[in-house]
Amino acid sequence: MKKIEAIIRTEKLSDTIKGLKNIGITGFTVSQVVGRGKQKDSQGVYRGKNYKVTLHPKIKLEIILSDHMVERTIRTIVENAQTGEDGDGKIYVYPILEAYNIRTGKLDDDIDDLLEREE
Repeated sequence: MKKIEAIIRTEKLSDTIKGLKNIGITGFTVSQVVGRGKQKDSQGVYRGKNYKVTLHPKIKLEIILSDHMVERTIRTIVENAQTGEDGDGKIYVYPILEAYNIRTGKLDDDIDDLLEREE
């Protein structure tokens, strides 16, 4: 099993979710985050005062899936979240040693079983 964390632009969330659903990925966590990368600072105005924006709002997607789904999922995220500009985001892949179902308390070693039943 692997965990994919994808940091993407907020305006690309809807397209990315549609792409993931098209390949059978329906389970994921979405968080609003702020961060800093190569994207340049911008200027904002609040109550007539200028200020520098150094942290940019982003979306973090977290997806747990089988090893055989990783490459396809990464391609789908890139195809749907990419604009070609600085600030498009990053994708990180982590190994998952174990996952447990809270309802049953049992080891959930067939993470894609849900995917296969929904297709």
